[in-house]
Formats: sequence, C-alpha cells, structure tokens
Amino acid sequence: MNTQRLYANGRAFEHIARFHPELTAFRRDLHANPELGFEEVYTSGRVKAALQACGVDEIHTGIGKTGVVGIIRGRSIASGRMIGLRADMDALPIKEDNDLPWCSAKSGLMHGCGHDGHTAMLVGAARYLAETRNFDGTAVLIFQPGEEGFAGARVMIEDGLFDRFPVDAVYAMHNWPALPAGTIGINRGAMMAAADRISIRITGKGGHGAHAYLTVDPVVVAAHIITAAQTIASRNVRPIDAAVVSLCAVQAGDLDAFSVIPGTATLVGTVRTFNSRVQVQVEQRLRELCTQVAAAFGATAEVSYERIYPATINTAPEAQFAADVAAAIVGEGNVDRHLEPSMGAEDFSFMLQKKAGAYLRLGQDARGGAFLHNSRYDFNDDILPLGAALHAGLVEQGMPLAGEAVRGTEAVATRAASQDRAATAAP
Repeated sequence: MNTQRLYANGRAFEHIARFHPELTAFRRDLHANPELGFEEVYTSGRVKAALQACGVDEIHTGIGKTGVVGIIRGRSIASGRMIGLRADMDALPIKEDNDLPWCSAKSGLMHGCGHDGHTAMLVGAARYLAETRNFDGTAVLIFQPGEEGFAGARVMIEDGLFDRFPVDAVYAMHNWPALPAGTIGINRGAMMAAADRISIRITGKGGHGAHAYLTVDPVVVAAHIITAAQTIASRNVRPIDAAVVSLCAVQAGDLDAFSVIPGTATLVGTVRTFNSRVQVQVEQRLRELCTQVAAAFGATAEVSYERIYPATINTAPEAQFAADVAAAIVGEGNVDRHLEPSMGAEDFSFMLQKKAGAYLRLGQDARGGAFLHNSRYDFNDDILPLGAALHAGLVEQGMPLAGEAVRGTEAVATRAASQDRAATAAP
C-alpha cells in the first residue's frame, strides 16, 4: 500500500511517518501479548515506558485499575484549555486463527478488535506532540482498560479521571474494516447504540414428556416469548426510531433427558437503542409481554433488564471540528461526515456523557475479509501514522498557538481542496 499517496498531508503525518516502523513493532508486540480488561499489566507497562521515552511531562498510572494517563503541555498553556485523547487497551477472549510472526502468544486471547493499534496510534501522537509542542494548552492522553464489556471508561471516571484532568473535550477513534484505508467516518449525533442485557427466567411445572397435560411447559412459554418479543421493534417502536431486540440464548432441560419436561427455562439476549425514550419503551413492553405471555400458560416470567453501555452520542460542534481536522489530513473526499451509526456499543459513551467530544471511525479495510471480533482479524499497520496524525491534529487545531488559529483554519480548506484536486487528477 502506498501510504504516502493515500495520506500525505500535513506536518504531523510527515513527522510521524518517520517512526512508522517503530510504531509497527510496538503494535505487533502488544498483539503478541494480549490481556483482558483490568489485566493489562504488561500493556500498561509498555505504554508507561513508551511515554517516558517520548518525554511527556507527567505519567499517571493505576487510574481505573490498569489505566494510564500521559500529560503533555504545549509551548504555551496560556489558553488554559485541555483536550483529552482516548485509546482502549484490552483484548478479547478469542483463540486467534492467524499464522503471523506476531500472532498471540496466549492461548484463547487475541487483539481481535484492534485495540493494540489504537494504543500504538496514541503513543505515536504522544511522541510527536512531546517533540514539537505546537499548541497552547494541555493534551491529556488516556490509555483506558476494560472496554470490552468491563466499562473501563466508567471506572476511570469514577476513579477521578475528569476531576484530576478536567478536559474541555475528549476524542476517540476506532478502526473500521468496513471503510477503505485512508478514509474517516463520523456524524454529528449517534455513532453507536446503547447496549442492554436481558435475562428472562420462566418458571412452570416440570413432568414426563408423555404426560405433558400434567405440566406447565416452560419451553413452550419460552418459544412464545421469543416470537412475541420480535413484535416490539416491528409493532411498538416507531418506524423512524431504531431498536433491536435479540434473544440469543435458550437454556432449558437436559439434552440427555429426552422425555423430561423441565420446570424452568432461561432466555438471554440484548436490546440496542439510540434514544433513551425508546430504551424505556422497549424495557416496559418486554416486561409486559413476558409476564402476560407466561401467565396465559399458567407460568411466571421474571425479567432482569441491565443497562450495560449508554449510546455513544457525539456533540455536534466537536464532531464538526473533528471532521474538519480529518479533511485537512486526508481531503474532504475521504471524509464521510454522515456515517451511518452502528448498533454495536462502546464505553467511550460514558466519557461523552460527562464531556463534549466525538468518536471517529478510521478506515482500515477488512484484511482477508475479517471484521472486528473475528479470529482472523488483524490491525492494518499502514494506518498507524494516519491515526496518530489525526490525534495530533485534534490537539494542535483545538488548542492553536497565538497566530496559528487563523492560519490553521485557512490551511484546512486549502489543503483539503488541494488534495481533492490531486485525487481527481490521479489515474
């Protein structure tokens, strides 16, 4: 891949591209040593050592258990501004099926979502920002543990993250195999859905399969609840709203006891929504359906509804700003400012509930056709300088030095137009 042709724009990218091989080696080392949420001892240690080598001003460890925060002050701090950049560090409990020199050395664990790449990109930004300091304010680099289901962002916040480092805005990005490498996606509102966990325990009356009339069969009740639950999105939620209700697992009885009707059955699944009003509506309707369907058969149903992650909602001014920064690097034609939201979830949402900010998608191509959370997924190292430059651009243009603000605004439009013309002229 010719990364220079794809991304060459701006001093940050050109500077970071010089140590691209070092970032690649760092990323691959993290990939070979994956760790689950709140177990990122090796990873956080490598991050700390890298930040020390970069010459950042302060390093704070143990925030949110295994989280690390690096502080870099600009050439001036007269603005008093503070911008946060976040990267997640944890891996997944997946057995890797790749045959690569940097393949996971830990059985049953792998970086199947690219957090190794996210960490490396933020380290790259740290090195550039510490070496150049072309900004007026303070950059707060947040290396977060436990994104994959552990709510590490919330834990860091509860551990005083924003009390100790009161950023004016916070940004994060995630690689996205569905977008071509060299492209960036964002929108001015919802980027990812809220993720809720549902568990439904149905209690009936077990008995012999040959004498089912003497039982209250929870398996039959479960089947009707599964069907009824699918009417919530299609018949209760407005078509212009979005909701997904998925019952993903059923547990009842013993597979070796073919003639025994069990006394209980359990359903487990997830609800995804973007809007809190819709979230409340779905929960209420689900409880009503389960209770009443079970009662119709003489059974009972107990619903446990747990809100795991809120929706990831960008604030409009910060999303607009981030898109402008992206356009200055890759050209307006390579920025999708109206990216379709995903029904997946992300705990950066907790940070966006506390602070203004934006979450971006960084295209990386589906290498080998493997999407996120796939046992054959691997991060595309070609995009490391781009991600690091985008982080750096958010700091430099968000906290410009005196006299740089106007020039920076003009440069955004000029560089984007220049690159678009070059892309049009390219064969």
